[in-house]
Amino acid sequence: MAQGGYRVGVDVGGTFTDLICITPDGQVVLDKTPTTQPDQSVGVLTGIGQLATAFGLDSQAFCAALEAFVHGTTTADNTMIEMSGAPTGLLATEGHRDEIELRRDHKENIWDPAYPPPEPIAQRRARIPIPERCDFEGNVVLELDETAVRRGVQRLKKLGVESIAMCFLFSFVNPDHERRARQLILEEFPDVRHISLSHEVLPRAPEFERASTTLVNAYVAPKISAYVERLVEQLRVSGFEGQVVLMQSSGGVMPPQSVNKRAVSLLGSGPTGGVMAAAIAAGRSGVPNFVAADMGGTSYDVCLVQDGSPAVATDWNWRHRYYINLPMVDIHSVGAGGGSIARVRQGALLVGPDSAGSFPGPVCYGRGGTRATVTDSDAALGYLPAKSFAGGRMELDIESGRAAIARDVAEPLGLSVDDAAWSIQRIVNANMANAVRKVLSRHGADPRTLSLVAYGGGGAVHAWAQARELGIDRVLIPKASPAFSALGLLVSDYVVDLMRAYVVKLSDINFSKVHALAAELREEAEGELAPACLGEGAVQADLFAQMCYHGQNFDMSVPIPEGESLSEDHLLILADRFHHQHEVERGFAFRNQQPLVRGIRMVHRGATAKPATLAHMGDVSDAEAARTGSRPVHFGEGFIDVPTYDGAAFGAGAVVVGPALIEEPFTVVVLAPGDAAALDEHGNYDIAIAPD
Repeated sequence: MAQGGYRVGVDVGGTFTDLICITPDGQVVLDKTPTTQPDQSVGVLTGIGQLATAFGLDSQAFCAALEAFVHGTTTADNTMIEMSGAPTGLLATEGHRDEIELRRDHKENIWDPAYPPPEPIAQRRARIPIPERCDFEGNVVLELDETAVRRGVQRLKKLGVESIAMCFLFSFVNPDHERRARQLILEEFPDVRHISLSHEVLPRAPEFERASTTLVNAYVAPKISAYVERLVEQLRVSGFEGQVVLMQSSGGVMPPQSVNKRAVSLLGSGPTGGVMAAAIAAGRSGVPNFVAADMGGTSYDVCLVQDGSPAVATDWNWRHRYYINLPMVDIHSVGAGGGSIARVRQGALLVGPDSAGSFPGPVCYGRGGTRATVTDSDAALGYLPAKSFAGGRMELDIESGRAAIARDVAEPLGLSVDDAAWSIQRIVNANMANAVRKVLSRHGADPRTLSLVAYGGGGAVHAWAQARELGIDRVLIPKASPAFSALGLLVSDYVVDLMRAYVVKLSDINFSKVHALAAELREEAEGELAPACLGEGAVQADLFAQMCYHGQNFDMSVPIPEGESLSEDHLLILADRFHHQHEVERGFAFRNQQPLVRGIRMVHRGATAKPATLAHMGDVSDAEAARTGSRPVHFGEGFIDVPTYDGAAFGAGAVVVGPALIEEPFTVVVLAPGDAAALDEHGNYDIAIAPD
């Protein structure tokens, strides 16, 4: 195999770190290694070493031969889940420091009056009111009180603050006060780890949304920046000289130099990669409308994809109990993964959201885990092989897993071990199906009209039950599904999404101002994309107007296909475009009302190379030639003898009729009785689910 031109995608999950490598000749090779906490970069480098060994290279030679390294990380999400970010303070316009507490009256559990508020990112004593004021046009009403800024920064130093967020009223129109305050912070507190300015993080209204997004950015940025810097440094030491890029929650990727300014955009970056890969894989197999379902070791992530594009939420994005006012692929996550712990509480069986993680992990892993998990029930019911698990690197201790199920579930409920293991399956499958229903109900979608694309280490194992629970009759399982999020990182385009505030009635729009703002956005985006070396003509720039009706809190992005040639002749067309889009997305339109423009947005998208195939294919088209034996499997009505097949040997055209187990290196495709799977030329197991 020729050396040079390898491309690697790495997704760090809560349990496993998944790696995908596309070789110079277009082969797709996947690998996995346990995620290492608290330093995830150790696991990443371990995985790189495993890939190097697979190609007969040492790590230094392999890294030197890398062309691209694309990364998705859970660091931001884990930081918010654990609330382990940097001690954070806030400088806010006097009279507005408590906006973050008001939360637009949003409460996650409206039926519980005693439901506690979220843990504050910045305690009230660390939220400093600063006398200053600009109006909505950017005119200075009250000059910045520099003495108050200096005094406030000294207070934050004494409180042990390491990161400072700043949110001044209408700074997105006139950022001078925030820029000057940053200079004052650096004079008073030169060792501060991070400063987040709201006009850089989110240059738009409304006020609470901007304050919340800026605070989250300040909270997670120090940890993410330190991790990314450490990883890049280790890659450089290992010989990698190319560009490192990171997946964003919007579905695009960005260079590491943008992390400090927009670390918050990395929330949910790993699951987003899986959705992007699913859209490409399903599109190639002629499936435009489907539910993307990623079952990993810790969580189950769901996204609706229609007409080949994932749903993207542009407003009301609550993540980890804080509002993030950025475009995000609309993914819903629940604590239902292979490591989800099963236990009995007050006579009821509960599964998740607590997870055993990678260490100690499920009991059957033999790494010191003591509590029964979903993976232990998978093994006890025969879905997983005792030997050759995880690419042949692990041997499952099924009897220890059964003993844990007996102690934690069977004995408290008075069940046999087999019935207890099956009960765990029923609960976790119901939890996952409910997550799908919740996502689809928000979009008015019927699962019976959709297909299911299942991936992640556990997706192929549970897809047969998920489809039946939801009434879905077609399932796609990509051969690369165990590391599909990592693959998505490699096939996603570079995206730089920028905006500038400009508040004006549509009829009063100043076209010179719009053109100036567009030029400013283009220059900034090209600067961020420059390290990617995409080449001339590889980048597409799309212009949008952020528009709403008077009195609305949330605007929407309305395309301006005329681009920077927008003129007065296009205003009525733009207004009609807004009314139509508002009616489609929000159910109503006031066509006799003049819209309000709130900002100009420009999205630069740089296309990346897509591999011809998304999986390594074998050459066996006759399934019986790849049969390896059989073992007892439980489908809810006792154990039956089920044939097993070597999925790695399968080539396009291989057909298997259930009941059957197709054993891929890092997962098992489970076919229930009557199901039929055909491997297509794109590397997807296309499964017809038997009717009930």
